[in-house]
Amino acid sequence: MSGTQTDPADDAPHLLLVDDDRRIRELLSRFLAHEGYRVTTAESAEHARAKLSGLSFDLLILDVTMPGESGFDLARAIRSESSVPILMLTARSEAGDRIQGLEIGADDYVPKPFEPRELSLRIGSILRRAQPPTPVGHESVRFGEFVFNLLRQELWRRDEIVHLTDREREMLTVLAQQPGETVTRLALAGDGTTSNERAVDVQINRLRRKVENDPANPLIVQTVRGIGYRLMTSP
Repeated sequence: MSGTQTDPADDAPHLLLVDDDRRIRELLSRFLAHEGYRVTTAESAEHARAKLSGLSFDLLILDVTMPGESGFDLARAIRSESSVPILMLTARSEAGDRIQGLEIGADDYVPKPFEPRELSLRIGSILRRAQPPTPVGHESVRFGEFVFNLLRQELWRRDEIVHLTDREREMLTVLAQQPGETVTRLALAGDGTTSNERAVDVQINRLRRKVENDPANPLIVQTVRGIGYRLMTSP
């Protein structure tokens, strides 16, 4: 049985979940709907094609091993005519299978079994990467003695560039895209290589040591208790 979850907001990202295992479809569709996504399910590549012909999706989740046309075959056909993000699910963990999926054009690859929360983190990361570039009108943000250029993802203190790790750069970019607004730990959790959002706190503390006069009493990267963080910018 397949269907569409309708509880999330009408403008929430729309996912197509394709898996021949009904239990997995039902479990993941409920979980992802609870995470705020609209979810449509399909039990086969043929059924997925019918859904794709009439609906628009922000991301496709394809099981590799299905009766008839495989997830690899479906992904290859989709990628020949569309750039919609694709995440592959498979019971196979061999590096060759993962490479094949990525060569076809999949954006990510999650071997079964997996934690649903990890899948959600990876979906969030893919959707963020798929967003249009930051408008030029919001090319940079200023906070204290620092300026962060979103287009080049460079942090400057006066005339000197400040070295950032990849994770610090990713998190600062997410925060700077929404200056003054609360950003959840989930949104800052990166590419889903860890399902522990507490790791975000560690990275934030490292970032604070580079931008705060007193990291123990932060004024720039502020904590929003129980939710996440916000970047306080200057006029």
